[in-house]
Amino acid sequence: MLAELSLNILDIANNSIRANATLITIQVLISTKKDRITIRILDNGDGMSEEMLTHVEDPFYTTRTTRKIGLGIPFFKAQALACDGSFSISSKLGTGTSIEATLPLSHIDRMPLGDITSTIHTLITCNPSIDFDYKYTYDDNSFELDTRTFRAILAPIPFTTKEVSNYIREYLAENKAETDGNALI
Repeated sequence: MLAELSLNILDIANNSIRANATLITIQVLISTKKDRITIRILDNGDGMSEEMLTHVEDPFYTTRTTRKIGLGIPFFKAQALACDGSFSISSKLGTGTSIEATLPLSHIDRMPLGDITSTIHTLITCNPSIDFDYKYTYDDNSFELDTRTFRAILAPIPFTTKEVSNYIREYLAENKAETDGNALI
């Protein structure tokens, strides 16, 4: 299994990228009051057929030609279920895919969220032609980074420019800290 939930997010988002998504929505919703963390990843990519959807949770099934197993979705599901959480996936050909995992915050087997700032920064700066809408919520506080807004302000300067990349990282880190008070999750 992956050591952090943010690595699962990275893996699932990379599936969306391979599925030709042009917009990937990532939501990390934390509620200490309800003792849960919910992670949603939605894309407007190619989507999956009903047949593919029935096999996608099988670790020995993959559409990739570079290897014969696909562990990202099965690992994410296993992590959610190992700590009495829930996991769901839905998809429609030509429309996209939606994945949601909810895990109890206090469960001893829950993996830590990990470095979500680096994960989102990496996705944005390494995939400059894809838009990301990232929302991070901690109890009653939240922030959002939508690359479509950034793109409109910065055009034609690319996200890969050192100054822009650094700004995106700082924006993510500062807003996360302001939202959750640097809570260990």
